[in-house]
Amino acid sequence: MEHKSNPRALLPILVFLLLYLGTGIYFEYIHPTEGTMGFYVMSVVVAFGLALIVAFAQNRALSFDEKIHLCAKGIGDDNITIMLFIFLMAGAFSGIAGAAGGVEATSYLLLNIVPGRFVIPGLFLIACLISMSMGTSVGTITVLVPIAAAVAGTAHFNLPLCVATVVGGAMFGDNLSFISDTTIAATKTQGVEMKDKFRVNFRIALPAAVLTLIVLIVYAFLQGPAKLEHFDFNILLAIPYFIVLILALVGINVFLVLGAGILLFLASGLIAGTLTVSDAFAAMGSGTTGMFETMIVTVLVASISALMKAYGGFEAILSFIRRHFRGRRGGMAGIGLLTMLMDIATANNTVAIVVAGPIARTISEEYGIEGKKTASLLDTCSCIAQGIIPYGAQLLIAASLAKIASVTIIPWLFYPFLLLVFVAVSIAFDKRADQPAPAAE
Repeated sequence: MEHKSNPRALLPILVFLLLYLGTGIYFEYIHPTEGTMGFYVMSVVVAFGLALIVAFAQNRALSFDEKIHLCAKGIGDDNITIMLFIFLMAGAFSGIAGAAGGVEATSYLLLNIVPGRFVIPGLFLIACLISMSMGTSVGTITVLVPIAAAVAGTAHFNLPLCVATVVGGAMFGDNLSFISDTTIAATKTQGVEMKDKFRVNFRIALPAAVLTLIVLIVYAFLQGPAKLEHFDFNILLAIPYFIVLILALVGINVFLVLGAGILLFLASGLIAGTLTVSDAFAAMGSGTTGMFETMIVTVLVASISALMKAYGGFEAILSFIRRHFRGRRGGMAGIGLLTMLMDIATANNTVAIVVAGPIARTISEEYGIEGKKTASLLDTCSCIAQGIIPYGAQLLIAASLAKIASVTIIPWLFYPFLLLVFVAVSIAFDKRADQPAPAAE
């Protein structure tokens, strides 16, 4: 069914942005409260709930029952359903892995291997591996930033640089992890396999990571060696993460990977004595509960998107892109810009992908962009913005743990800025010949 362009259909998104971004700016910068992150005062669920009410109030040509039917079709999409199930399993995996002590064991294992002179490049590599295994940048930052701060203090290194190094590595892993909620959202909104998106993504992210590593190695040679204390760990608790990472990289189904990870951490935790059966079930329950907000947002956004598309909102965005972005490269640039703007507005990379995903899929279909390329752009561009904005959870938590201002970290975020450069290069030098732009309406 073809929908006529109707910019007014985008009003729900505008309402959401005004509510969420407006309250975030007010409580973060105008009227801040000590100990409270301003962008988390207004619940994203509440903001999207109000936006959905606005969407229902629009278009009187459709009855309430017809609008409910459109929402049900949007929520019932196969990829949305799969996404919700994966979110549940990823939450359970994250919960039991944390409770077993797998994160600390893996971090300490890698830190004991790193030579003192290369502690800063080592922190970057460790953050990359931990984040890829855990599927969460925030979890990685929470574990490693206190260690980075301690290293900076004992070796008299630049503290913001050490913290930024961990943040950059965490965003690298979050972007590429098979069990990250950003990867899940990006691939399922585009209906593509995770391994296909990974291959496209890796070709962009790896050069940025290698160049970041080179910069950090040069810095390490210019500085003196740091003395690291020896960390005690149980290798049995670190092994499951490496197995999960290998299974994901060889292309095993994500449900099987997560299921295997849960069983491995259950077994290793019981053997090591860090878990009891009751603790394991409680941790998995806590992990899945932590995913509920993301799942509710997914349902709300699927409903709003279905209504906006029926009202002509997607067609309005396409009309704008047709006028201002030419051909295949223009379409890719439009998807990247749309995703980054949504992340800047929502301060949440998963939410940004869920919102931008359906629109990006429509753009990619019209401009002949492969789904795996679109999924890569969604995930990469959201992680770039999320890793740079000073009011995002990643920088706020990192700054809080290191007891510095989040803005002081930004100049040292080599990886996110280099990743932005390589995304632009991948678009500018796209191997397929640029296609002629659709005629502007």
